[in-house]
Amino acid sequence: MRAIVIDEFGGADKLRLAEIPEPKLLPDAVRIRIRAAGVNPVDWKTREGRQEPRFPHVFPVVLGWDAAGVVEEVGAAARWFRPGDEVFAYCRKHFIGEGCYAEQVVAPDGFVARKPANLGFEEAGGVPLAALTAYQCLVERLQVRPGESVLVHAAAGGVGHFAVQIARELGARPIGTASEENHDFLRELGCVEVVDYRDGELPRADCALDTIGGETLERTLELAGRTCSIVQPITGTDRFYHYVRPDGGELSLLGGWIEEGRLCPHVQQVFPLAETRQAHELLEDGHVRGKLVLTIG
Repeated sequence: MRAIVIDEFGGADKLRLAEIPEPKLLPDAVRIRIRAAGVNPVDWKTREGRQEPRFPHVFPVVLGWDAAGVVEEVGAAARWFRPGDEVFAYCRKHFIGEGCYAEQVVAPDGFVARKPANLGFEEAGGVPLAALTAYQCLVERLQVRPGESVLVHAAAGGVGHFAVQIARELGARPIGTASEENHDFLRELGCVEVVDYRDGELPRADCALDTIGGETLERTLELAGRTCSIVQPITGTDRFYHYVRPDGGELSLLGGWIEEGRLCPHVQQVFPLAETRQAHELLEDGHVRGKLVLTIG
């Protein structure tokens, strides 16, 4: 099958299109014929080797953890899906190697959900990792309550634009940080206040979702109550670090919100698989609104 692989860690020039063997079908898994794959910041960080202390890597490494496509085959013990089902999934495994920048991926059926009927594959491919991250941080870690103010950093980005909408649906008051050109976009999503991150002035908030780390996180901890970071570990009362986990049940819930019009993914640009390098370079530049997606097949 065709896939984008790396043979060693490094820059975007390490990405290459290759023919590799199909992944083996596990007993409790499904084989997905991928139609679109989301591109996330963790992908280029993995490409550079930043995940090496956390996960075993099997080279050549296929990057990517987001997939939308059609179930092609099911394992003997798989229970929830049948060939022909249109699905999407966050496909992280316990090693890095068999990712989603490919024509096929195999994932446990518990990671998979049916694709929202009102989304095409390209939009659906940009949902799983970012939307699950936002949901798990706000609902499980921060336990956001109606009426609370929620500060969301990089609110126009992949995780951020989902977090704003989820906070709104929880009855909270989202406050987003973003560059000025994204302020109207965030107000349309539901932000009650928008802050230009370059001004240096952050408001106080009941809770905060940190997607940046470093000095921004330090300032946030001084101003916000409960704080969850997805970038660097933090500890202490009301301070949480979260590394998103695959969860087909939660993804199904979010898919229902999408079908009801309560949650809307924004895809800035779609690239063919052969142009993955260009997608990585654009994402690394740090000014993507919503998501970037690869089309496959």
